[in-house]
Amino acid sequence: MFLPPDALDGVREALFSAGAGRIGGYERCSWYSEGTGTFLGGEGTSPALGASGREERLSELRLETVFPEERHDAVVAALRAVHPYEEPAFDVYPLL
Repeated sequence: MFLPPDALDGVREALFSAGAGRIGGYERCSWYSEGTGTFLGGEGTSPALGASGREERLSELRLETVFPEERHDAVVAALRAVHPYEEPAFDVYPLL
């Protein structure tokens, strides 16, 4: 997922509380890196950062973690509840 740097700790806490970040005997496992996110908010949008109708380029973090399949709904709900963006961008990949 992609998020502003100041949202990192809150999003991680919510994900971990929902059951993400466990690998064997380890907890709170995640990885993040810095990058630049871009977007252009269309009519009727209300961006948390930037403005509608203008292409924005913002410093963001890409955060990754793991969770068991049975925690999918809880983890996604936690992400959506605390993420500051109107439309959070995230991917879920099954690990086989």
